[in-house]
Amino acid sequence: MKQIYARLLRLLWGLVLYALGIVVTMNAHMGYAPWDAFHVGFAKTVGISIGTVSIIAGIIIGIITVLLGEKLGLGTILNMVLIGVFIDILLGFHIIPIANNSIFGIIMLITGLFIIALASYFYIGSSFGAGPRDSLMFALTRKTGLPVGVCRGTIELLAVFVGWRLGGMIGIGTILSAFLIGFCVQTTFKLLKFDATEIKHETLDQTYKNLFSYKKEEFHEKEAIENLKP
Repeated sequence: MKQIYARLLRLLWGLVLYALGIVVTMNAHMGYAPWDAFHVGFAKTVGISIGTVSIIAGIIIGIITVLLGEKLGLGTILNMVLIGVFIDILLGFHIIPIANNSIFGIIMLITGLFIIALASYFYIGSSFGAGPRDSLMFALTRKTGLPVGVCRGTIELLAVFVGWRLGGMIGIGTILSAFLIGFCVQTTFKLLKFDATEIKHETLDQTYKNLFSYKKEEFHEKEAIENLKP
């Protein structure tokens, strides 16, 4: 039981860090990353918070991935909701500085990308399932037979285009984010000696079964202890 709680804590910490990384890259004011451009643009158009848009988009994407045959994990569901909540909290408290020049902006952007990479280490390592956007990428790859890079690139370009049309900030930071995020993730994983391909993610029903089995084992252990008492 302690193991699943430790994994859950790792997942939650990863989601907090992910939201922090997103806010840092946004406050760099160098141009938003693809999905952030979409979230900000949609938030401006509709008049709701960026975190709320992130939640709505995550839920819709999650539904689409299920319809395409992908299975959701606990991490997928918490990703849909909590990252948006944490983004709104961080933005609401104004604890992350806003860059006022290009040099500071680039430093903040790269820092934010490395925070996201570190968040991915914790989040993926919890093995509770991929995020909704990653699940969509996997579903499209499986359905179309196209390379995963093509599917991911198409999704990102669509998010950028829609975000730009809705008023999301597109700039050099958008290009840097697209090219540097892979490097940041690879470097972070290498330093931490973490191989994401070795992680076997649990689906939601597997997590439930494991949780139930843990409780059953605890019950039998307590029962055995009670029987040993004089």
